[in-house]
Amino acid sequence: MTDLTKTPVTVITGFLGSGKTTLIRHLMQNPQGKRLAVLVNEFGTVGVDGEILKGCADDNCPAENILELSNGCICCTVADDFIPTLERLMAMPQKPDHILIETSGLALPKPLLKAFDWPAIRSRITVDGVIALADAEAVAAGRFASDEAAVQAQREADDSLDHDSPLSEVFQDQISCADVILLTKADLAGSAGLAAAREVIAASAPRPLPVLQVTDGQIDPALILGLSAAAEDDLEARPSHHDGADDHEHDDFDTVVIDLPEFDDPASVTAAVERLAREQNILRVKGHVAIAGKPMRLLVQAVGTRVRHQFDRPWGDLPRQSRLVVIAEHDHIDPDAIRQVLQGAVPV
Repeated sequence: MTDLTKTPVTVITGFLGSGKTTLIRHLMQNPQGKRLAVLVNEFGTVGVDGEILKGCADDNCPAENILELSNGCICCTVADDFIPTLERLMAMPQKPDHILIETSGLALPKPLLKAFDWPAIRSRITVDGVIALADAEAVAAGRFASDEAAVQAQREADDSLDHDSPLSEVFQDQISCADVILLTKADLAGSAGLAAAREVIAASAPRPLPVLQVTDGQIDPALILGLSAAAEDDLEARPSHHDGADDHEHDDFDTVVIDLPEFDDPASVTAAVERLAREQNILRVKGHVAIAGKPMRLLVQAVGTRVRHQFDRPWGDLPRQSRLVVIAEHDHIDPDAIRQVLQGAVPV
């Protein structure tokens, strides 16, 4: 049971593009009378998710309570970055009632849980729960495992091959560490896709876990906050592919940041990102784009060939600079080709 004198932390993990930021926006907009703080850890030097969340800050979660850790996995920068950031939150005049941590889509959550055993925070903070998000349609299609579901099937059929790709290990470790699984984008998956995703999750989970379906991050906060899991004291029940390892690396993934001028319209952005996914084995694209004649920033988020965009807020005093962050597996990324595709969509 959670010590009521400790500030609860909810760790929100999930594969790239599973909807973590959308969920946190919903929780921020429905705080249930709690003063929230948000810590965002992103893979790459540009904090896109943090900027998205700051755009919906309010009295229950002001902008100063939304902090970012970029270009470094939380569990790889514990002493230098993570612990000092938590201490900064706890030292605020109005201490948060609940802290939400959005991990990078590439993060392994168990090493993060171990960080809560540090003396500097153990007596003051507890992990209320780990929430793992899984894109139902993507999981059902096997996209977490390799570039093509057929390749993974071939691996499984051949005992001489390595059956674990980096993406499958990330997915399985996130599921294994969770207290609750959220199947996101349920509206896109269909009944067959949801059933297939549930089967994959059941096969990956080391114990029975509640699995809830979510669309656009809409969920009763009471279902995922206030779990009192004290997960930092329950590590043995959360097995990982990396148990026994001294550390872990993210060398299997790379990011490319592309700065661009204005685009003519959202359709040209969508077409370019879809082309990247088809030709360059891209896992994720996210960022903001300037559209000619529009005062609002266009928020762009893509997983594979599925691209979503919306105008999120005015540029204001910020420079009208289009910037997209592209994430791909290390052996499948070609920065020059990525730039060529995106720059080719910009009017001359």
